[in-house]
Amino acid sequence: MTAPAYGGPAHGRIPPPRRRGLAARLRPIAVIALLVPVMGVPLWLIVVTAGKSQGEALSPNLSLPSRWQLWENLAQVWQQGEVAAAFLGSLLVVAPSVALVLTLGSMASWILARRASRLNAVLYALAISGIVLPPAVVTIVLLLRQLGLAGSPIGMIGVYAGIYMSTVIFFVTGFVRTVPLSLEEAARMDGAGPVRVFMSVILPLLRPVLATATILICLYVWNDVFYAFFVIGGRLNTLPLNLFQVANAGLYLNNWHLIFAYIILMSLPLLVVFAVAQRKIISGITGGAVK
Repeated sequence: MTAPAYGGPAHGRIPPPRRRGLAARLRPIAVIALLVPVMGVPLWLIVVTAGKSQGEALSPNLSLPSRWQLWENLAQVWQQGEVAAAFLGSLLVVAPSVALVLTLGSMASWILARRASRLNAVLYALAISGIVLPPAVVTIVLLLRQLGLAGSPIGMIGVYAGIYMSTVIFFVTGFVRTVPLSLEEAARMDGAGPVRVFMSVILPLLRPVLATATILICLYVWNDVFYAFFVIGGRLNTLPLNLFQVANAGLYLNNWHLIFAYIILMSLPLLVVFAVAQRKIISGITGGAVK
């Protein structure tokens, strides 16, 4: 018997991998080279300015401080800037806002993705129109005054929920459409109702996209000073609003080292949320792949 001739693809031989071109190998280097000046330079400016003395920080630049006093500046800001009270105020607004937006947005997205009709198509278009249409601030303030919610955390939570609901619906609706309908049908055959199907089948699969939405909404709400200024009006301190007020009051006048130290303190909770949400994204993707 003649030995089979190897070398053709018909005999199961795996062809050698193609060599990556020069452009493909240089692409990651080019991306890093663009990200370093765009993200690295502002971050470096914040850190080195926060670590300088008042005299060295009068003209913020990228040079290193003659003596690092970052921890002293952070401690001074924490004590004099009422950071603890402002942090609690931000947390009181951000946590319910994010929970409300994710809960209602994911439920609405499930209905809009599963029920294909002209009415739902119109409702979906209206729901995501908030991404491009700017909110009417004057109308919002007047409406909150009529409802008796102006200057209250509940009013601020409602404003954030209405503004960023479009973002959640846009992200989650497209993700729900990729979930096989057979999973829901199997749950209904086992006697599960709509609420049970959503909580047991849909919601666990939404962890990756909800983690992404959480990062975006937390970033928007945590750093917001515009709507907080007009809606709350100084009755509740949040971190950005408190920084705006103390800077205008002259406490941080020409104290750029304290302003940048305040920015570092204000950004730390967001970094924690980002780190936790990233892990949730990875676990959600791998969990869905295994299932």
